[in-house]
Amino acid sequence: MTHLFAITMGAALFTLMIPVVYRIWVGPTGFDRILGVNVIGTKTAVLLVIIGTLFDRVEMFVDFAIAYALLNFVGAIVISRYLNRTISLNEMDAREKKGGAK
Repeated sequence: MTHLFAITMGAALFTLMIPVVYRIWVGPTGFDRILGVNVIGTKTAVLLVIIGTLFDRVEMFVDFAIAYALLNFVGAIVISRYLNRTISLNEMDAREKKGGAK
């Protein structure tokens, strides 16, 4: 019974990743795309725990899930900081026309 529940929940989580892939593909801003990747990473960490219950090795897969979630979180923070500090090409052209390139 536990295996049937785990397989059902895993399939449901995997199915719910499809709309998020659409948000990553179409997302109007870079931050929307980062959020979509972060959501998929979180669902993947949960799927790792579900896979651990299927193989009766939960303790090992929980370690993998925690490490993956930490990398996902840190990666999202780093990319967000990078996108926040960079300027668009239009802003760069405007600064060069003013004569104050920074």
